[in-house]
Amino acid sequence: MTLDATELYKAPRTTVSQDQGAFRTHFNFPGRNHPSHEDHGYGPLATVVESYMDPDTLIPMHQHRNEEIISWVPDGVMRHDDQEGNELVTDSNHLMVMGAGRSFWHEERTLADDPPLRMLQIFVRPHSLELPATIQHEPIPEPVANEWRHLFEPADGDGAAATDEAGTNGTGTDAPLSVRNDVHFYDGRLDDGASVELPERPGWDTYFYVFDGAVTVADTTFETADSGLLVGESDTTVTAQEESLLVVFVINPDAPITRQGTIGR
Repeated sequence: MTLDATELYKAPRTTVSQDQGAFRTHFNFPGRNHPSHEDHGYGPLATVVESYMDPDTLIPMHQHRNEEIISWVPDGVMRHDDQEGNELVTDSNHLMVMGAGRSFWHEERTLADDPPLRMLQIFVRPHSLELPATIQHEPIPEPVANEWRHLFEPADGDGAAATDEAGTNGTGTDAPLSVRNDVHFYDGRLDDGASVELPERPGWDTYFYVFDGAVTVADTTFETADSGLLVGESDTTVTAQEESLLVVFVINPDAPITRQGTIGR
């Protein structure tokens, strides 16, 4: 559908999934929202994976290369150990960005008394291959109802576009974490009936995913696990039909990308 000069493309819950019993994943490919887009990813955003882990589950030590992996946990806990000796807990108060670069080994687990976990693991294609491996694990601001929380942005000085200028719709560059390509990430909890403008940046496109709830954008309804891709610039409003939780990615579709990630190709 068309919103002035903006095109809106909707995709329902993905059918691409893996079931390993206590660990289950659904792969969302933002490029597939667009019917004529040949790449399953959309620029530097390769895939958004909805992951489920039962209590007392271990994903053993394994390697990633040439991808940025972001762990967003709105509720519950995800426990991370890695080759560097880090023992980290990611929860609703923390975000983790693992820059695999040339090589990074890690494992994930839940304990027997942890709650069932539903989270997003976001895969960003870096701008260059064989970058140094890095890990960021930071506290994030308390959420404010009906406002966007800016959680990661392009890294300044790593070859991605500089981000000194302010974004639009109140989305300045104040994120506590960064990735090595041109993607901004926001989340937002909307009250029933609340309307807010989606984040945007001049010349960039916006992809959003409804983690919980139901919203409308341009008279189109998006329910839990639906996603939308906005191509072009427009002041676009999202209205919650019930209490909802969304994540939003603002993407430079022309950013240089690599396609050799372990998962986020």
